[in-house]
Amino acid sequence: MSSTFSIRKMQSSDRIAVAGLICLSTSAWYESHFGLRRFIGGPRTTEVYYDVYHSLPGSSGIVAIDDYSETVVGSCFLHVRPTHVALGIMNVHPSYAGKGIASAMLKDIIETAELLKKPLHLVSSAMNLDSFSLYNRAGFTPYCLYQDMRFQVPEEGYSASLPEAAQVRAAQAGDLQGIFELERRITGLERAQDYKHFIENPERIWSVSVLENPNGKGLAGVLCSVCCEATHIIGPGCAVDAGAAKALLLTQLNQYPGRSPIVLIPCECRELRDFAYALGGKNVEIHFAQSRGEIPQFKGLTFPTFLPETL
Repeated sequence: MSSTFSIRKMQSSDRIAVAGLICLSTSAWYESHFGLRRFIGGPRTTEVYYDVYHSLPGSSGIVAIDDYSETVVGSCFLHVRPTHVALGIMNVHPSYAGKGIASAMLKDIIETAELLKKPLHLVSSAMNLDSFSLYNRAGFTPYCLYQDMRFQVPEEGYSASLPEAAQVRAAQAGDLQGIFELERRITGLERAQDYKHFIENPERIWSVSVLENPNGKGLAGVLCSVCCEATHIIGPGCAVDAGAAKALLLTQLNQYPGRSPIVLIPCECRELRDFAYALGGKNVEIHFAQSRGEIPQFKGLTFPTFLPETL
């Protein structure tokens, strides 16, 4: 007898089960395709996904429940923003692959975005053809390519010197309006509440840097990072040009001496790519930014991230 399942809103009682599913599903995929281990600390480390997605304003999740065992066999997060809906990390239990669970969850989130009359955005692996086909068939269009680069930050930090770096500082609550205006100008998107959360840092895992314009009028860039047991990635953020992006990247990297953060570098910017290579960055994966609906027209550089998964 084939298994059946139901889709419902994620509840607080699902927290542990969702953490276990994220750990199992993600680890199984990376081990089978790359021989890499993910989330070696186990499901306890991936509880942060539920916590973050349920503390950010506008964020929530859905789960797929096996009708026979009543267990969680699929999960996905979403974020409703003023300008768009973002689709977060999606996972299906390996034993339930090919049963239409991912398609059903995606359909549910598409219906939410359509009801709100907003485009649906995501960042997905270009190396996972199953997920690419899932989104492609559902009407998503890739529009920006990013190369995931891992850095091994020296114990003493990087010694590179950039003139723009002198204008980089830690973000404060008073910078929120400037960050909002900067991102709106560069990407056309709005997520001021995300940056407010990152700056307030209730989980003690976030860092936010801003780059002031030399003329003192507004900001030329912003870049965040998250560092916890589950993940260490630099982003989200945006910058007006490669010079600003390099200064922000260098500052963020130097906050983590001896560590190995991941950064999604926009492939179209050779100057930023060359700088990343000069720092010893190594490519580990490729990701697409995709949209179902209006495609953003960027007027600068962007850094996506995966916790929360967004541009």
